Amino acid sequence: MTTQEIIKKVKQIELKSLKKTNSVFLGEYHSSFKGRGMIFSEVRPYQYGDDVRKMDWNKTAQYNTPFVKVFEEERELTVMLLVDISASMNFGTHKQLKKETVAEICATIGFSANKNNDKVGLLLFSNTVNLFIPPKKGRSHILRIIREVLEFQPQKASSDFNLALDFFLNTVSRKSIAFILSDFETADFSKKMTITCKKHDVTNIRIHDNLEEKFPNIGLVKLQDSETGSVRWIDSSSPAIRAQYESYYRELQHKIEQISSSSGAGFINLKTQDDYYKALLNYFQKQHSR
Repeated sequence: MTTQEIIKKVKQIELKSLKKTNSVFLGEYHSSFKGRGMIFSEVRPYQYGDDVRKMDWNKTAQYNTPFVKVFEEERELTVMLLVDISASMNFGTHKQLKKETVAEICATIGFSANKNNDKVGLLLFSNTVNLFIPPKKGRSHILRIIREVLEFQPQKASSDFNLALDFFLNTVSRKSIAFILSDFETADFSKKMTITCKKHDVTNIRIHDNLEEKFPNIGLVKLQDSETGSVRWIDSSSPAIRAQYESYYRELQHKIEQISSSSGAGFINLKTQDDYYKALLNYFQKQHSR
């Protein structure tokens, strides 16, 4: 896309995301993730039923009447968006590319976090860390994140989750709400994911295309791997070939679900044609109920 097309697309995504980030969605986002702890708010006179362990004995002695300390949850959170920008994310056959769906999800989460007064950061990775934007607040900051997700072109085509998670762990010291957005076509990263989940609250969001799951019967076709560049011909009229193709993606789905479950990460599975807003809303509602 040209610079003007990027700007236009960012504006469209902003308007679409702000419309979706209504009071219902924002409320579910707010209630799904707890703050870092309790912080002191104020001192007030003791009321029947107050916890005596919260008595402020200095105030009580000073005024010769009981006072208690009031605490409230520290709500400000850090949200990190870890986005796979390897070559396979530039694929899509329905409404848009996987990368464009990711940009819209990032916008929805980002604007929700911003309305909740949370900071948002971005990590773009392929088989190296391409870009790190430290967590900040503000509309212009969220717009920059959307723009970078859409326009950044990595030099390397493949993805390395272990390297990306290592960088994340070493760079973001404060516990964060982390969303990893990818098609997860990568080498095993289960050990590093388990370590990451011990420090951060992680949700894996898998974005894939319907054609990746079910190959059509269109005869002899030439396929090129977007990440390795290798080319091969396949006979898509063969039921065995199509079954093999579909089996690979079922196994990939199962593998990501297993890694997420065993490590303690959340998991959302989405196709480019799915309503990601409903999927996010349902996920946050389930998080809240837990």
